[in-house]
Amino acid sequence: MKLLGSIRRRLALKLFLSYLIVIMVSVIVLSTAVRLVTPGAYTRHLAIMSGMMGNPPRLLGVSLFTNFRAGVTEALTIATLAAFVAAVLVSVFVSRQVVAPVREMMLASQRVAEGHYDERVNVTGDIGRDELDELGELALSFNQMAARLERVESMRRQLIGDVAHELRTPLATIKGSMEGLIDGVLPPDAETFQQIHREADRLQRLVDDLQELSRVEAGAYELHRRPVAVSALVADTLARLDRQFEEKDVSLQTEIPDGLPPVLVDQDRIDQVLLNLAGNALQYTPAEGKVHIAARQQEGEVRIAISDTGIGIPAEHLSYLFTRFYRVDKSRSRAGGGSGIGLTIARYLVEAHGGRIWAESPGPGRGSTFTFTLPVARE
Repeated sequence: MKLLGSIRRRLALKLFLSYLIVIMVSVIVLSTAVRLVTPGAYTRHLAIMSGMMGNPPRLLGVSLFTNFRAGVTEALTIATLAAFVAAVLVSVFVSRQVVAPVREMMLASQRVAEGHYDERVNVTGDIGRDELDELGELALSFNQMAARLERVESMRRQLIGDVAHELRTPLATIKGSMEGLIDGVLPPDAETFQQIHREADRLQRLVDDLQELSRVEAGAYELHRRPVAVSALVADTLARLDRQFEEKDVSLQTEIPDGLPPVLVDQDRIDQVLLNLAGNALQYTPAEGKVHIAARQQEGEVRIAISDTGIGIPAEHLSYLFTRFYRVDKSRSRAGGGSGIGLTIARYLVEAHGGRIWAESPGPGRGSTFTFTLPVARE
């Protein structure tokens, strides 16, 4: 029982025994074939010799066959033993070569399970993926998995740090104001209470955004899609933000062509995307600037672009804008009260509709453009 248990647990022993079984079957087949073929072969060769000699060697026939078979058996036995020894040595070598990388990956996976996400296994040789065998591809896939886990863990730690930082600022303001009220340093007037209310409102917005981000990342929501005119989506955005644009003296222009096909979307969700992008454009565009919303059809989809004449974005930041809590200018974003996850939510919502979203900018001080696509509603 112990032997069977050891065999079940060890891959190298299983491979070795499988090689031995193959060798034993080969020996049995070879021996059987020799025993069956030898008499006929002997008779044929003896007939050929008799024809050449003129007289069949009758007296020597029986003893000659016996000696012939003994010689064949002896040669076969020696050859079998030599082949068996060689096969055993090769089997041990091959088993170790096969099992070694598997064992390395097993140990590495255990370390990854313990939280060591920087663990990697060696991929044999400096060759391309097309030239790797199955074990090499498995090792490469393991390394890719470990790298993804390491990135996720890094993002998790960054998220915790960002959330803690975002919560700390308004909490510190609220606590300081309350201590000032208790000590009599701050007057209990409307301005003090409004400041506390603003910071509490920032906390509420952050909690709401985090809850929304959690839902969209987990896909824990339903899209109620229906054909919606792009002009209706833009009109909703104008109705909600028009007053804010007027107060800041920023011009809001639209360009929606006639005959643009409707898009198949959840209107509330896409309104959320447009409000976020247009609100960001307003926030980062100075007075007397312009924000332009344009739409056009292209290859079975509608592209909606929100352009501004604001502060612009350096090229090295463009690919990170849709990462949660990422900011180009941290102090400016905090002063504006942004949570740093609005663009992340917008990306998930657009991708849930089967679209894409990206940002472009000529550089600092030259404005920026955020574009996303939506599928055309099929008739």
